[in-house]
Amino acid sequence: MNTAISIQNLDHYYGQGQLKKQVLSGINLNIQSGEIVIMTGPSGSGKTTLLSLIGCLRSTQSGTLNVLGQNLSNASKLQLVQARQQLGYIFQAHNLLECLTVRENVMMPLELSETPYKTASTMAEEILTAVGLEHRMDYYPADLSGGQKQRVAIARALVSHPKIVLADEPTAALDKKSGRDVVELMQKLAQEQGCTILLVTHDNRILDIADRIVELEDGKLLN
Repeated sequence: MNTAISIQNLDHYYGQGQLKKQVLSGINLNIQSGEIVIMTGPSGSGKTTLLSLIGCLRSTQSGTLNVLGQNLSNASKLQLVQARQQLGYIFQAHNLLECLTVRENVMMPLELSETPYKTASTMAEEILTAVGLEHRMDYYPADLSGGQKQRVAIARALVSHPKIVLADEPTAALDKKSGRDVVELMQKLAQEQGCTILLVTHDNRILDIADRIVELEDGKLLN
């Protein structure tokens, strides 16, 4: 089995001089391809920072970070952009564009990678059908429930068949049933596509979908 994410001795700081604060300390973590890993820990423990480093949204400062076989330590902005194109993101605030329809929101990552319009539209329809929103494709986000919006976000994250999906508190704004539906959908689609999931959550109701749970506290992994 291939290693999707490999992290060694990773430290990260915010601020400069006297205001400099260490937020991650000596992180060592390997995640295999196809694995579903849940990261838990109290607020302020560094979970979102670690996710943003893996997701190439920040540059690493010290230590080694390999994502899909590419060493991202000291990567240029262009290298980070290229690496990001192989990843899917699902955020707590689904980050849908209110001025676009459901279909158009899901097509966005494909259009950014210059997929032809007709192909992108077909791919969006297929994934929206898979998440049970085939009758909502021409709706706008304002006309959807919280659970439906998060399903659109999942469809958008998975439409380009990313190798890794990073999810930051994807069930935080949802009730128990909607949250359960959302993570089971992620689990099913990820298994079908053979992608790796790293999911940050405070939601103890969904821990059972994980192959493995890692815990972060005060910037350190406890296990």
